[in-house]
Amino acid sequence: MDSWDDLRVFLAVARGESLSAAGRALKIDPATAGRRIARLEMRLGTPLFAKSPQGYGLSEAGQRLMDHALRAEQAMQAAQDDLAGEGGDRLSGQLRIGAPDGCANFLLPQVCAQICAQNPDLDIQIVALPRVVNLSKREADMAITVSPPSAGRLSVQKITDYQLHFAAAAAYLDNASALDKLDDLHHHRVIGYIPDMIFDKELDYMADLGLSRVALASNSAAVQFNLLRQGAGIGIVHDFALPSDPSMRRVLPQAFALTRSFYLVRHDDDRRLERMNRLATMLVNEMRAQTRALEAAAAFS
Repeated sequence: MDSWDDLRVFLAVARGESLSAAGRALKIDPATAGRRIARLEMRLGTPLFAKSPQGYGLSEAGQRLMDHALRAEQAMQAAQDDLAGEGGDRLSGQLRIGAPDGCANFLLPQVCAQICAQNPDLDIQIVALPRVVNLSKREADMAITVSPPSAGRLSVQKITDYQLHFAAAAAYLDNASALDKLDDLHHHRVIGYIPDMIFDKELDYMADLGLSRVALASNSAAVQFNLLRQGAGIGIVHDFALPSDPSMRRVLPQAFALTRSFYLVRHDDDRRLERMNRLATMLVNEMRAQTRALEAAAAFS
């Protein structure tokens, strides 16, 4: 293996699962990425990827190399931070944050806008996915989750609790039948998650309510919110999402409320990087502040 560049190409292919994705990430031709991988495999004397119509999956040898490559990447980042002398208050570079799409759509935009305003040389990318973000494949530098992971070499920090209530658009409520108690929900069109696509038990909101039928469903919290905005029914909504549409109203807030939590998940080795620690602190503090402010505004809806 000649250089760090070999590992950069290897990491890019492993994360993107294709030569074209690696080429885009590194701004090189996909054919060049392919030649570099072939040359690396020849030097190591073993295939690093299993190629299929679905893309490039890591072989057993590739999985073993991945651990070494990640440590090398972290060491290079630490060296760059040290030599750059980032002693000032402002941060630069790029940060990729993975989050469930409800958080990514209705909370992170405000959070990231504040962080970027304070750090104009910092680039932030939000990866919004209706599933758990894979940190081992470096889909993101940090991930926000609704359950703390129990496996892997990860650092987990609780960020904040957040609230959820039933909500609906004013246009729906104006023409709907009575909603005085939870049992009345059986006479309304319920909007929620597709039951067999719920990726975290903390999102299975309807389980204890006896609402077996979800008339309009999506695996995306943002799509559910937009269905509610159209007056299509009633559903469970993050309180921090409600201020984004003044027409939305909380329903039965005294009878039903949920509390869930957000967690910040990072690679354990990243705790040795001062830059990543500072970014994590800013993200946690801003998420707490924005959640409190948005939930306070939602209380009047």
